[in-house]
Amino acid sequence: MTDQFMIMNTSIFKAYDIRGIYPNDLNEDLAYRIAQAYVKIIKPQGKVAIGMDVRLHSPQLRGAVIKGLIEAGIDVLDIGLISTEMLYFAVGYYGLAGGIQITASHNSAEWNGMKMVREKVKPISSDNGIFEIRDTILANQDKIASDLIGQIEKKDVLDDFVIFCLNKFVDVAKIKPLKLVYNPSFGFGGEVLKRAVELGNLPIELAGLNDTPDGSFPKGRPDPSREENRGEFVQKVIEREADLGVAWDADADRVFFCTKDGKFVEPYFMNALFIKYILEKNSSSKIIYDPRYTWALIDSAKENGGEALIERVGHSFIKEKMAQENAIFSGESSGHTYFRDFWYADSGLIPLLIVLEIVSNNSLDDLLDPLWNKYIISGEINQQLDNRELADKIIKQIKEKYSDAQIDLTDGLSIEYNRDWRANIRASNTEPLLRLNVEAKSRELMEEKRDEILDYIKHIT
Repeated sequence: MTDQFMIMNTSIFKAYDIRGIYPNDLNEDLAYRIAQAYVKIIKPQGKVAIGMDVRLHSPQLRGAVIKGLIEAGIDVLDIGLISTEMLYFAVGYYGLAGGIQITASHNSAEWNGMKMVREKVKPISSDNGIFEIRDTILANQDKIASDLIGQIEKKDVLDDFVIFCLNKFVDVAKIKPLKLVYNPSFGFGGEVLKRAVELGNLPIELAGLNDTPDGSFPKGRPDPSREENRGEFVQKVIEREADLGVAWDADADRVFFCTKDGKFVEPYFMNALFIKYILEKNSSSKIIYDPRYTWALIDSAKENGGEALIERVGHSFIKEKMAQENAIFSGESSGHTYFRDFWYADSGLIPLLIVLEIVSNNSLDDLLDPLWNKYIISGEINQQLDNRELADKIIKQIKEKYSDAQIDLTDGLSIEYNRDWRANIRASNTEPLLRLNVEAKSRELMEEKRDEILDYIKHIT
């Protein structure tokens, strides 16, 4: 092992992707080695798709990954600048042996990373490959010498992807004229939307915000769910008197909505609507939900003839569970939205198409009002932590404090008191944060329990 890799920052290998600061944590040399280790551990039997997001250093990392693959004898389908959902589409639709997307998702501009899948869009996580790739590099056993050099094919998959989504998931004829504000957070999602409107001949008037791809992310972290990023989005919807607003993070695999009245919608409530829409067309199907917020999703599944099953937070875990159960849908509170007929993968375009069909006949505000009145949530509250051990200590002590609650340890700690109130406390898989989510039968009770837990956490730290 060389000194260069004795100091590799192993923390970039996370639960369901690789993510670090460029070039300190992740550079071309390491990207090349990750690609070679990918071949050694995953053993793809065929062509591998490579795509990238708009970050300024994504082309360099993409080039290094391609070099690592072809020098290991693997053929590459280079699909260029894409949204992450388009990588999943390419692997599934063209029957490829795997795929790697160069992206750091919603992290700020200095970050980059990789999301990786096997054949049939099977996710690669810490449970089944990411840590093995890390350990292979640490052991200096990643190098693959091949007598054959893989071939590179370039392909634009945008039209195939858009046409697939339009034909598979909605009745385009039911979409009525609407005015839509869209905010791709300087990522590629806006280009996908514009092509969908064009190819589908959709009667949608578009008004863009932060809609020119720019990997420097001039307004900061490209995450529309953050409180500081919501204001201009909401204001744009109101100013343009739009019927709806949609926003994505930089790689467009998380999607968020705003009503015509200027209310930013937590994905939890949108997921309840998606469950109803999908189960009305596919009764007796299973859906997967995560433990951050649960009541509305369980109720929506039950009321529409479905079955709701819980799984850990994280796209690789959700996808694996959906495949095991043949679940038709899953929606995470973070804005990831998954579909069985999209190879159990998450998409930013499909949810929007569904919403366009839904709001063609009903105001989104009217559909959401009953949910907002019944299910009261805190919104995710994050606390910076120095280390994972502190998170474990906090969770352990909260479990002891609320030992009379119904306890669930699917992901972190969930405590519940019969539909009076519940909370989930978990450490982030991607950032040094402790995340708290509280829901209750009334706003007063939610605020009381939220503050009670936060005060207790402050006491521990």
